[in-house]
Amino acid sequence: MAKPPCRALPRPATPMSRTLIPALLLALASTWAAPTPAQATTTLPAIDPTPVPPPPAWLSAVDAMYPDLRAPGLERMDFNPEQWWQVATPLLDRRAGFRMEEIGRSVEGRPLRHIRWGKGRTTVLLWSQMHGDESTGTMALADLFTFLGQHPQHPLVQRLRANTTLHVLPLLNPDGAARFQRRNAQGIDINRDARMLATPEGRTLKALHNRVRPAFGFNLHDQQPHYRVGDSDRSTAIALLAPAPNQANEVTPQRARAIEVAAAIRIALDPYINGHIARWDETFNARAFGDLTAQWGTGTVLIEAGGIDGDRHKQELRKLYFLGLLAALDSIASGSHAGIPHALYRGLPENAEPWPDLRIDGGILSVPGMPRARADLLVSLRRPLTGEGATLRDIGDLEGENARLVIDARGLYIVPGKDDAGATCRIATGTPACFHLSRDPECSEVVWSLLRNLDPSQPLPGPP
Repeated sequence: MAKPPCRALPRPATPMSRTLIPALLLALASTWAAPTPAQATTTLPAIDPTPVPPPPAWLSAVDAMYPDLRAPGLERMDFNPEQWWQVATPLLDRRAGFRMEEIGRSVEGRPLRHIRWGKGRTTVLLWSQMHGDESTGTMALADLFTFLGQHPQHPLVQRLRANTTLHVLPLLNPDGAARFQRRNAQGIDINRDARMLATPEGRTLKALHNRVRPAFGFNLHDQQPHYRVGDSDRSTAIALLAPAPNQANEVTPQRARAIEVAAAIRIALDPYINGHIARWDETFNARAFGDLTAQWGTGTVLIEAGGIDGDRHKQELRKLYFLGLLAALDSIASGSHAGIPHALYRGLPENAEPWPDLRIDGGILSVPGMPRARADLLVSLRRPLTGEGATLRDIGDLEGENARLVIDARGLYIVPGKDDAGATCRIATGTPACFHLSRDPECSEVVWSLLRNLDPSQPLPGPP
């Protein structure tokens, strides 16, 4: 009796896989786990040799408080805007000094709200999620509101209240957030609309900037999680930028202060992610809000949340984002940013081009109707942290190509899978990755499968 096609083998008593993805993620997560600064150790050497000063004295205590500061209900990074406001609105108690007003509407009529807190002379403007699928900063803002509202007697909260006035415009792109997509409902990238102001969201942000004339601004974003730190094999967890106000890359007094504040973030986060902090590209962009707010006289800091392997919904990064943001605000409120060496910012390696997510080495292509051939495969994921959207990027001799994960498929056959309609998938560059690794070309002894999405629960096979 013929064996059914593509029958997965039962897991042997002795594991055939050299690495299990869950074990890999656990190991990486433990490597990345953020200890309190007093306990912080890392096996990853720093890339930048510039000595980093000790972090703020309050950091360990606030870190220990974080489980109670973390606003519940935001455990996934793809929350919708209404859900975020349901979480955040109860935190914005007038008795704690919060004031909230609607100052605009999105293309589809969702409210754009301005939150004000503090009584100090130094005005700070923070805006988040102008790209709808970049939500880490928005989660961190909810945690910040919890801290400010529920701990009014904390010395740091008192210092912030007395010396700064915070103006916050969270969820600037609620229509994009509802779809978890970068652009707004018109298909426009709001962060490329600072010059033309064609979008209601962009006009709202510009009007608020004109109204409060902030001394400092924070542009809260996420970046691709597989960007690298310089020419290393390290992924970027956090990237920072104090954008230039012009093509000449001029360091104005406002930008000099922003560089110091960015360095303060690095100092706070270095005990947690030493070697995983990068600097965003400084090329001036005359359409981008961060660059133009710098041109309009605001010392602006861009914070980009990248990725930590195993942190599928950026909950660990959310905490680091919160702590880094708090350190930045404290450096402004206390004036401690003044005199921080610019080398602590300048010395950060630049973000490097992302690596592909997966390389499969030495398999034998076994496509019906075609001669067999030895080939390597390169696969990229649309959402690397969750394993969604696998696409074949290259096929052939890929020795020397970098990738985050590598499978040794020597002695295994690469056999096409089936699509939703039951048709045989194509194995071609640019198509969804849909194939099995099998011990035989008939696909009766499947070792591992990739069917459009990478399943983190699957073993990652090694040599047969």
